[in-house]
Amino acid sequence: MTTPAELLRDFVNTYDVESDTEELASPAELAVWLREHGLISETDRAVDDDLTLAAGLREGLRAAMLHNHSRDEASAPMTPELDAALAALPLRVTLAGGTPAAEPLGAGATRGLGLLAAAILAAHADGTWPRLKACAEHTCQWVFIDSSKNRSRSWCSMRVCGNRTKTRAYRARRQQEGASA
Repeated sequence: MTTPAELLRDFVNTYDVESDTEELASPAELAVWLREHGLISETDRAVDDDLTLAAGLREGLRAAMLHNHSRDEASAPMTPELDAALAALPLRVTLAGGTPAAEPLGAGATRGLGLLAAAILAAHADGTWPRLKACAEHTCQWVFIDSSKNRSRSWCSMRVCGNRTKTRAYRARRQQEGASA
C-alpha cells in the first residue's frame, strides 16, 4: 500500500525538471495517472481545467518541498500556485470510524486531485511531510523522502546531484583562490 508521502512524491515527480519531461501532458494522461494510483474510477475522465489545476498543485507542492530543507516549518511559504490549487479543491472533515479525515468534494479528476490534497494532511499527521524534500540541486528538484535519522539529506542522490553541487563549489573556491593570489 502506498503511503501519503509516497503518493505525493510520485505526483510531484510526474514532471522531471532536469530532462524537461512531462508525464501529464494531456488530460487523458492525467486521468491514467490518477486511475493507476487508485484516485479515480475507470470511467472518470479529466478535462483541460483538471490538467491546469494538477500542474498548479504539483508545482506548488514542489516549492513547498524545497522549503522542507529548512527546519522552520512555521515560515513555509504558500506559493500562489499552491494556494490557488488548494482553494479549488474543497475538502470536508469527516469522523469516519472516530478518526478525523479530509474528504474531497467533487467528482472525477477533481475528486482525485482532492485526494492528493488530503494526502498532504495525512502526511503531516503521520510525520512524513517534513521528510518530503525536493532535491536542492536547482537543475534537478526531484522529490525524495528523506530517510536519514537527522533529516539532513539535501539531494536525491549524493552520487549525482550532491557530487555536482560539491564539485561546482570546489571549482568556485579554486577560481576565487586563483584570483586573489
